[in-house]
Amino acid sequence: MMEKLESVSVIIPTHNRAGGLLEKAIDSVLTQVGVDFELLVIDDGSSDDTPRVLHSYGRKIRAIGQKNKGPSAARNLGIQEASHGLLAFLDSDDWWHESKLVTQARAMAGQPDFLISHTDEIWFRRGAFLNQKNKHARPGGDIFEHCLPLCCVGMSTVMARRHFFDQVGLFDESFPCCEDYELWLRASICHPFLKIDEPLTYKQGGREDQVSSVYRVGMDRFRIRAMEKVAGLVSCSGRQRLALANEIVRKATIYGKGCRRHGRVEEAVVYQGKVDRWQGVLALQGN
Repeated sequence: MMEKLESVSVIIPTHNRAGGLLEKAIDSVLTQVGVDFELLVIDDGSSDDTPRVLHSYGRKIRAIGQKNKGPSAARNLGIQEASHGLLAFLDSDDWWHESKLVTQARAMAGQPDFLISHTDEIWFRRGAFLNQKNKHARPGGDIFEHCLPLCCVGMSTVMARRHFFDQVGLFDESFPCCEDYELWLRASICHPFLKIDEPLTYKQGGREDQVSSVYRVGMDRFRIRAMEKVAGLVSCSGRQRLALANEIVRKATIYGKGCRRHGRVEEAVVYQGKVDRWQGVLALQGN
């Protein structure tokens, strides 16, 4: 008898990705096997051919439009509109192996205490395969300290139970980038992550329209902001706050030196203030 897995709502936020990328992402969802799903594509105020592309799929997808508010707002709208208890996310320039959903849904059914899971991914840059460094290894279980240096959970690899967002909250729409870093850091305070050790997601990088390219200079200022936010949460333990303080000092020192080197003296002063503040926290704890 064939297993009956929980149905999945797949959420793709997109902005001006028509002409190949968006279609490849959508098609990789529509060819998923072994599990029932719905596909919501949130058009985040595209000005290209995206509306026509979405219309061409007819009832195979649910196309929802909004004014341009960024990927966090688009994902949050998708979460609110989703019909099923499992939610999966795919960026519109990535794509999936055809067994991604069924493999992940089966793993989560087998370990129901986990509210969130992620997979390995294969990277391409400008069409060529890209070897990942050891620092990009995807951890499982208690991933909090792994989340500090960089984002260690790929957005397009994630599947979460709906009540994960009830407990943790939605994406912070005030972050123009690193919004996933902020959410995984916030979530990993209290929640373990189930890791599926299979490369079921394909990630395409190296394009100028990607958020990671637009904000590649100075991205750490958003990570510092995220860490300061998380350090102020009641649910953050003393051990976790110390780990945050150490990483804030490290990142703020490097970022502040860069500001001074490029003549942004006022900004350098701000980040030196952060270094001083968090070194004070460490000193009080005898660290």
